[in-house]
Amino acid sequence: MLNPDQRAQFERDGYLVIPAFKSADEIARVRARAAEIVNDFDPTQHRSIFTTRDQLAATDDYFLRSDNTIRCFFEEEAFDEHGQLRQDKSLSINKIGHALHDLDPVFENFSRDPKLAQVARNLGLKDAQVWQSMYIFKQPGIGGEVGWHQDASFFETDPITVTTFWFALEDATLDNGCLWVQPGGHRGPMRERFVRSGDDIKMEKLDSTPWPDSSSAIPLEATAGSLVCFHGLLPHYSAPNRSAVSRHAYTLHATDASAEYSPLNWIQRDASFPVRGFI
Repeated sequence: MLNPDQRAQFERDGYLVIPAFKSADEIARVRARAAEIVNDFDPTQHRSIFTTRDQLAATDDYFLRSDNTIRCFFEEEAFDEHGQLRQDKSLSINKIGHALHDLDPVFENFSRDPKLAQVARNLGLKDAQVWQSMYIFKQPGIGGEVGWHQDASFFETDPITVTTFWFALEDATLDNGCLWVQPGGHRGPMRERFVRSGDDIKMEKLDSTPWPDSSSAIPLEATAGSLVCFHGLLPHYSAPNRSAVSRHAYTLHATDASAEYSPLNWIQRDASFPVRGFI
């Protein structure tokens, strides 16, 4: 699936953009299904907000129990000072997570794709295990910033094998909060580790290396249908969306079964709900 130049770029830069990986019909199906999930969600029952500004404070029981199910999370700026939604529910959700790929047939069909399985193998995942999926809305006007981080912090393995598969479901631009990355940054250390023990969580500082700045970071603008793959140690972030258009995306995080998956990672599976691959 990937040619030698693409493989070499991933090894060198820690990321790869593959245009036109998903068709307009495939995108339309998952977008319609996400809209149905949001429509069925009752905001009066749960008002959990997703933010990376103070992740530990925002990580509540509702979030922790979303590890192996499907739940909606609001944008940080969705509510006014009186606790009321500023706009329609459909324009207030930050994301849906975290087991869409296993529990929803539409998302499972999108995620379990022989073509995607081949890309994963080409990138070094000989026996891929898909732990997490997220549908990200990046809502117009209030789409929150996702600060600099490395996905290996949340899916630690020995050796590090986590790879992210990020699908642009709409055009991702500088205006609406596209991804930013540090080319080659995956060769640096893992800076933090998100650790869970039961319902106790903490972010452990592992290395003091500073996060990238404008001198070393570049934007990854991507057209709808593109697949962005990046190494688990690659530093990346996305700016707030202050534009009038959304930036929908869908992500999958996978590790290789040959690596030891940390028992302290926040998502775990057992025989009752085994982790599976791309096919």
